[in-house]
Amino acid sequence: MSRAILAAVIAAMLVAAPAAASPFVAGSPGLGDPYFPLAGNGGYDVKHYSLDLSYERASNQLDGRVTILARAEQSLSRFNLDLRGYDISDLEVNGRDARFTRAGQELTVIPRSGLIRGLPFVVQVEYSGQPEAVIDPDGSSEGWVPTEDGAFVVNEPQGSPGWYPSNDNPRDKATYDFAITVPEGITAIANGVLLSKRTQRGETTWRWLEDSPMAPYLATASNGIFELRISRVGGIPLYHAVDPVEIPNGAFERLAAEAGVIRFFSALYGPYPFSSGGGVVDHAPDVGYALESQTKSQYDQTPDPSTVVHEISHQWFGDAVTLEVWPDIWLAEGFAQFSEWIYDERHGGPTAQAAFDALFPTKTPAFWARPPLDLGGPAFLFSSVPYDRGSMTLQALRGKIGDDAFFRLLRGWYAKYRYGNASTADFIALAERTSRRQLDEFFDIWLRRPVKPTSW
Repeated sequence: MSRAILAAVIAAMLVAAPAAASPFVAGSPGLGDPYFPLAGNGGYDVKHYSLDLSYERASNQLDGRVTILARAEQSLSRFNLDLRGYDISDLEVNGRDARFTRAGQELTVIPRSGLIRGLPFVVQVEYSGQPEAVIDPDGSSEGWVPTEDGAFVVNEPQGSPGWYPSNDNPRDKATYDFAITVPEGITAIANGVLLSKRTQRGETTWRWLEDSPMAPYLATASNGIFELRISRVGGIPLYHAVDPVEIPNGAFERLAAEAGVIRFFSALYGPYPFSSGGGVVDHAPDVGYALESQTKSQYDQTPDPSTVVHEISHQWFGDAVTLEVWPDIWLAEGFAQFSEWIYDERHGGPTAQAAFDALFPTKTPAFWARPPLDLGGPAFLFSSVPYDRGSMTLQALRGKIGDDAFFRLLRGWYAKYRYGNASTADFIALAERTSRRQLDEFFDIWLRRPVKPTSW
């Protein structure tokens, strides 16, 4: 981490005065998410991650030195981080060696002296090994997923501890900087703005900075053989990296559409939230999905136009405005699918209502039996329900309260919760204030009842 970044983050953390002394306690090993109760840890708030990584695909060896700047929210005798696998060679808190224990992904850190509530502290972890496979409850792979020439790095919902120690919960956003060292000829793409790249002794170090708060699952460090092109939209740099295998499939042409999509959603929802953008098209046939990593959407193959629209819309809804708990996934995926519909409507395609009308009658009783707020567990997070019933919920709401109130609601939602977290209850409350209507029954029908809506 550069001294300038370190000094700026610590200065910001010291703005608030420390709280009165309180007894030292152990931070909780999880934050109680209904689907991933041990994801994240209690007692502190991360402000910045500095990731110094070195990776060589030939041996699938990842070496890391991660510095975490945090503020104690309790007076802590010990605290936890999330990390899967790896040998830890050094762990320090505030520059002093700390003891640690491990159980599953829980890394319990015991500093030499207690951490005082309200004060900042610095953790440094050095580790090495081969990344472990992270398999989601639905059977998909995430985390550090090796490819033929590097790695496709995606984390939703629980892949981040597969490659760096973190407080792996969407509610603990932080800024990031990255230094990723790879063999010469390999490109490493992370979040934010490219600060520099330097090659020496057969290795290249790529340095990136993400200066907006980011949930841990949205971080990336994808690497491999890529052609990197840099353009701009409204003064914002767009980084487009494409695996040569995908270039003949029109990948750069698909990514070039991002500029127009960003302009469209900036006018519809509010200004683009970040200081950079872009996309990575890798040849990753074992992955099977795309992901909206903050500022750099990750595509496992050349995306179709609607997928590009979907992932770019997530920069507003999912990345800038992030869910508090995973059962609220419809706040990301339903909004992104609706964004596809409204993009088509405003660009000469079918209207969003036509998309609703085409989708609504096709759904079976089994689909309606799992409403968005009662999916039945994490295995159904990325089932069709959050996407389809979520987008239909928004279009039904649009019809109920009218275009003026509906689009004021979406703009207000983004403005109010940008760079933070929000819940379904927050959305319902804002919808009622914006429309000046009582909407409990409407949202109960669409989000909670395990039957097909017949009226709303």
